[in-house]
Amino acid sequence: MPAYLLEPALQAYVDASARFAPRDDSLAARRAAFTEACEYFTPPKPRHLLVDDDELDGIRVRSYRPAGEPPDNGWPTVLYLHGGGWNMGAHDTHDWFAHAVAKRLPVALVSMDYRLAPEHPFPAPLNDALSVWLALRDGRWPGLSHTRLAVAGDSAGGTLAAGLCVALREQGLLQPLLQVLVYPVLSARADFASMDAHAEAPMLTTSGLLASLAGYVPDNAHRFDPRALPLEQHTATGLAPAFVAVAEWDPLFDQGRAYVQLLQQSAVPAQLHVGEGLVHASLRASGVAAVECLYDAMARALRASLMPA
Repeated sequence: MPAYLLEPALQAYVDASARFAPRDDSLAARRAAFTEACEYFTPPKPRHLLVDDDELDGIRVRSYRPAGEPPDNGWPTVLYLHGGGWNMGAHDTHDWFAHAVAKRLPVALVSMDYRLAPEHPFPAPLNDALSVWLALRDGRWPGLSHTRLAVAGDSAGGTLAAGLCVALREQGLLQPLLQVLVYPVLSARADFASMDAHAEAPMLTTSGLLASLAGYVPDNAHRFDPRALPLEQHTATGLAPAFVAVAEWDPLFDQGRAYVQLLQQSAVPAQLHVGEGLVHASLRASGVAAVECLYDAMARALRASLMPA
């Protein structure tokens, strides 16, 4: 195992995260610990941010928008799909992501409580994401734009965000203006060099990744469905432009890099951001210089797509 010499602030985050170990190995205990960790690492809500909870056909939805009157065509909006290995998290566990975006951009963000694996494996979570996306397109939430839309996700949420773009293409529907994927899972294959090199990396191990995949795609045939795992497509032609961020010390490093290459080879504009010195799940580590740099780069990409000059 390589020695991961993390910068002090990031090491402090990793150490603090370890305090939220589940009481036992049950899924209920792991979900409870994950929720507690998310709450612990959530900074105060920005004063100018309005938060509303809603429900769409049984899917809980939380929207975040700037205070004040929206623009004539509504606030540019990001559909955010949370991480958590497809088996943890909810519409309200990742407020920290919305807070970070709100500090940087005058946009709205919609987070959703998609169904979780293993009780609801693929395609259920993706179908939920598609339902909320189509509701945004139909103007379901007043004050939010139904045309200036992006999709974003981290880790398992990045899988769903990329899969959403593939599903929209297959149905002949409009793509988001941008897909933002942060250390996404994009394949079930285990032959990526980073999965061996960083098999025991902090915050995500290769064995933990494979266990989560087994819950999300228990049917082996689905592992070759690009809606489930978007690296399993021969061409990415027709997909939304992408901002893809990877953590340097993460089993998933090579997957994100390979997806950018696939997009670019398919003439899809794609930017790769390498979070130097970062590990998986670093987005919660607010205040760490490399994490703030990642958020800044993400915000620039969103601004260029949603609010072009």
